[in-house]
Amino acid sequence: MKFATASSLIFSCALALAAGSAARAADPEVVISSTGGAFAKALQENFYEPFTAATKIKVVRVDTELPAQFARLQAELKTGSSAFDIITAGPADLIEKRDLLQPIDCAKLPNLAKEGIEGACTGWGIIRTLGGMVVTFNKEAFPKEKPSKWADFWDVKTFPGPRGLPDTGDREWWVPTMALLADGVPADKLFPLDLDRAYKKLDQLKPHVAVWYKSNDQAQQALRKGDVVLAMVVSGRAVGVMKEGHPIDLNWNQSIRDVGLWAVAKGTRHPEAAMKFLDFFLGGAKAHLAFANVVNYDTGNRSSLELVPEAERSRRIAYPENLKSQIVPDYKWVAENRDKLRERWNEWLLK
Repeated sequence: MKFATASSLIFSCALALAAGSAARAADPEVVISSTGGAFAKALQENFYEPFTAATKIKVVRVDTELPAQFARLQAELKTGSSAFDIITAGPADLIEKRDLLQPIDCAKLPNLAKEGIEGACTGWGIIRTLGGMVVTFNKEAFPKEKPSKWADFWDVKTFPGPRGLPDTGDREWWVPTMALLADGVPADKLFPLDLDRAYKKLDQLKPHVAVWYKSNDQAQQALRKGDVVLAMVVSGRAVGVMKEGHPIDLNWNQSIRDVGLWAVAKGTRHPEAAMKFLDFFLGGAKAHLAFANVVNYDTGNRSSLELVPEAERSRRIAYPENLKSQIVPDYKWVAENRDKLRERWNEWLLK
């Protein structure tokens, strides 16, 4: 009798474990790390919730900034697995932090071929948001001729007034790249960056820089208040100020690529769910358009541009002519020289 009872108990436990495993397999989760605020809300409404509705896979949202995200991931991998499945990364991070990531088989993303822009999957990440560091200016300050290239930053006679430059983000290669373009270096000859030439050019501009902004919010505020009439600003923030009704405009010519990517964390607990989400994200043009209209960045989905009124298409980075003129850095060189770039930047700024 005891034997029968024990057997029944073992059988019941086995059934319970099997049922639990089946439930987890049918209804897993995917943990995604990204920036919070309005950006996270737009992701939630346009991608996370629709993905769960379509697949029954729950999206666990973790709002965090990149440095904290990578520090946590590195610590967790020492125990063998990660709490994150998908993380946010910049192009250089895909190289610098490669030991924290796992490769992505682009061929296993059907929506990539159907709707992805060229280069939307790198093998280590997929493009989430796409914009650029752009020539941004006050239209009232320049009612006739408009600034259209980085060389115009140095032309203080034609375009007089205070300038704004970033002292945040990837400024240590954005700004030298801008200086070399202004000095006439062709786009395909920029890298490796000639830092001596770049900083010699920047010495000429430095007296005219009124605002070294420490955050994108500060850059927007400087544009709103008229503290600067010409600035190097990330496109999404420039468009945001334009939408508020301020007399601000931008030019995509020579824009320097600013891109955010989704990457898969090494040690992911839900690799299949992660790949399903990445594929889902690349599809659905209407969702991408709605998302882009909120965050003011385009995405890795090319079909969404077809939904934009034709007269407005040329205003977006995903417009083919704008993409063609965009400067795409040598991220491998940037990643390998980041310490040197930061050291040179800080040394020059404090002179």
